[in-house]
Amino acid sequence: MTTAKDIMHPGARWIPAHETLDRAAQLMRELDVGALPIADSQERLTGILTDRDIVVGCVARGHDPAQTTAGEMAHGTPRWIDSDADVEEVLQEMQSHRIRRLPVIEDKRLVGMISEADLARHLTEIQIAAWAEQVYAGR
Repeated sequence: MTTAKDIMHPGARWIPAHETLDRAAQLMRELDVGALPIADSQERLTGILTDRDIVVGCVARGHDPAQTTAGEMAHGTPRWIDSDADVEEVLQEMQSHRIRRLPVIEDKRLVGMISEADLARHLTEIQIAAWAEQVYAGR
């Protein structure tokens, strides 16, 4: 059985909810990623911040990324998957919520992220096509 831990990109990092978006953008550049999970003071997942969120949700609206926090950008119910979850559960979670990035949690700690690139590296073309059809349908 292939698990979330088998296909994830290990070493994901949180961005604290109180951290500013300019710092988040710097961290994304340093880590060469386009998204960071947002954590509260108890390291609980409160959302995911993307590079697009910073540009469209902050800069394009005339807000200052040095004054806007990651927590202010966290909307909706955060989604995640346990590291032992079967890859079919991963696909179902991402498809049913139309998400392209999924934090992987083990013993209540962030251990990795699953992105489109991770799926492309580990799944069949048929699985990827079915996933893309569901995630991008209606967008």
